[in-house]
Amino acid sequence: MPAILKLIGEYPDELMQDNLPPADAFFVAENEGLVVGCCALEIYSRRLAEVRSLAVAKDFQRRGIAKQLIRACIAAAKEHAVYELFCITGNPDFFQKQGFGTFKKEKYALIKIL
Repeated sequence: MPAILKLIGEYPDELMQDNLPPADAFFVAENEGLVVGCCALEIYSRRLAEVRSLAVAKDFQRRGIAKQLIRACIAAAKEHAVYELFCITGNPDFFQKQGFGTFKKEKYALIKIL
């Protein structure tokens, strides 16, 4: 978990730093023993899970690591019989390329943080 926290800490303006999922919710990509990518699957119910905390070290971007991490989350969700995944992202184009889209052609997901 310390390596995951360090990686997520490289993106303080892009990723939420509080209330992270537990370590066992994360998938990681390693290079020579160093964590260079991470992504978590947080399962809320059989119906719904969130793909979150996706981060790839700057020196390792554009190598397909993020895609592989998303695929790992999707596979794990299927193994748990979850049938809806969502993500909150500042990069919707990337997630759309991974098969994510709006719900019933809605344009916005609205969130109220308490």
